[in-house]
Amino acid sequence: MHEPLASKYRPKTLDDFIGQEHLVGDKGPIKKFLEAGKIPSMIFWGPPGTGKTTLAYIISQDLYYDFYKLQAVTSGKAKLKKIIAKAMSNKEYNKRTILFLDEIHRWNKAQQDALLPYVEKGIITLIGATTENPSFRVIPALLSRTKVFVFKQQSEEDIFNLLKKISKEEYPDISISKKVMETMANLANGDIRSALNILEMSTTLALSEKEDDKKAKITEEILRNAVQKPLYYDKHGEEHYNIISAIHKSMRSSNPDAAAYWVERMLVAGEDPLYVARRLLRFASEDIGNADPQAVILANSVYETCAKLGMPECSVSLVQLAIYLANAPKDNSAYMAENLIKKDIEIHGNLPVPLHIRNAPTKLMKNLGYGKGYEYDHDLESKKSDQQCLPDKLKDKKYIK
Repeated sequence: MHEPLASKYRPKTLDDFIGQEHLVGDKGPIKKFLEAGKIPSMIFWGPPGTGKTTLAYIISQDLYYDFYKLQAVTSGKAKLKKIIAKAMSNKEYNKRTILFLDEIHRWNKAQQDALLPYVEKGIITLIGATTENPSFRVIPALLSRTKVFVFKQQSEEDIFNLLKKISKEEYPDISISKKVMETMANLANGDIRSALNILEMSTTLALSEKEDDKKAKITEEILRNAVQKPLYYDKHGEEHYNIISAIHKSMRSSNPDAAAYWVERMLVAGEDPLYVARRLLRFASEDIGNADPQAVILANSVYETCAKLGMPECSVSLVQLAIYLANAPKDNSAYMAENLIKKDIEIHGNLPVPLHIRNAPTKLMKNLGYGKGYEYDHDLESKKSDQQCLPDKLKDKKYIK
């Protein structure tokens, strides 16, 4: 039976583990925990293919812990109860238990709550893995009982060296140039599992196209056919917010090249173009405002264009808009004024309108002083009065800087 490369070459010891030097290097905290012979409950947070599952397994082997793995998508409280029962039995014999919960962010609050007493009492040592920011997806009570470790994308150099080593061992009769292998490492996007899958698929295609009298060769065309995958991007996760933040801040910094790049990154990864258009429309008011009132009109027009055309036809309009907004003069006075006004409304509540600027459509209202002393600005020579228009408590307030 054929074993995939990602499984066959999964590291079994810390010496074979690739990357994450900040965690498992000589001065890394996890290395220190292993040397001490005891680890805390932990959350491993990082992109796919960075070694979260592998490291959890290595930890359990190094410390001789009983190791159980749950996939959050397919497992619930029933499976958890069985593991807890085994862990409690282990504890009677002074044997520790690791529960590795993959994609912990997919468990709801009630499911995560069920872990709390067993983590707190040390019945299980929890290692949760997530590709999403645990601050948003793991309940605070559980987060406070665990240590979060951030996994970084694997370097292209490390991935290239691994591909080179494995290709020599597994495919000595297949030709792979240095340039093609470097492209493989780049396309893996920091994901070792993805890199090995690309290598495996590429060799299969190369062998299928091999001529009888020639050596099989992985060409750039074969590599392109093997990959055909979108960029790493999670429309509901942290990367979504990271990239939209990059768009805003690139435009705010008047950097049209970066703004266009990040917009295209979102679109290529499959983001809804109307979402991007809404964010650009917001930016036109928040950061440009009255420095260029045309920006809002243009942004609204591009939103309507996206609604009519959809992808891929509307993509160039969004890039065009991002470039325009990045190059436009900036003025956030409306945005700042709104924040100051909302704060005063929260503090003072419903302050009354000054009597002199109230309408007085009835005799009673006139008798109560509505409209009394109002100055009609058009009757003044300067066409501008200095009359009070804000509530009494805020009469001298200046919101526009």
